[in-house]
Amino acid sequence: MAALFPDELLKATDAVLDTFEGEVRRLGEAEDEQVLAVVERVVLALNAVNDAHGRGAYETGEREQLCDYIDRSLTEHGVDIVALTARHGLGRYELTDEWRTW
Repeated sequence: MAALFPDELLKATDAVLDTFEGEVRRLGEAEDEQVLAVVERVVLALNAVNDAHGRGAYETGEREQLCDYIDRSLTEHGVDIVALTARHGLGRYELTDEWRTW
């Protein structure tokens, strides 16, 4: 497991998610653009972590977990993901797709 998920990868991923959590807590009654900007920032930061670790750092299971984590975090802070994605012509599970390369 250490070869698949080196400490540097885990620490970098945790740092990105910590930043994301802080931003999500401050969203409150944010407009769609603010929510999408937070999603874009976390996805781009995770892209950078993935790139720094050979562009294959996140396996299928981890990619699904990261997307689920983003979704759950937003939902727990009052963001209606279904409504948000619908307003932007996206499917329910396409929230990260525009920016995600992992």
